[in-house]
Amino acid sequence: MTINIKLFQKTMSLKKTFVHHVHFWLKDKADQPKLIEGLNTLKPISYIRDIHIGVPADTNRDVIDRSYDVSLLLLFDGPAEQEAYQNDPTHVLFADNYAQTLCAKVVVQDCVNV
Repeated sequence: MTINIKLFQKTMSLKKTFVHHVHFWLKDKADQPKLIEGLNTLKPISYIRDIHIGVPADTNRDVIDRSYDVSLLLLFDGPAEQEAYQNDPTHVLFADNYAQTLCAKVVVQDCVNV
């Protein structure tokens, strides 16, 4: 039996993962680079296992919501790390200086493994 080590490692790394996915709708679309700049300030936060900052992909199916302007996907080792992230001074500054001032709407979806 052959084991695909890379696939095995990838699958194992997602176990016990807390996923924090945030979608941002801007008040002014011209502020997209500024919001992305702010999101990049979150990268050094030590509680974050992995981070993905993105914009809507050019995919068009009935089930896809492309109405948001920017997306933030964070992976944490567990709920304790996600809670620590929420209280981290860098995150608090981001929320105050970018999200609250630039965004008309923010939707957060958190999930854990089953």
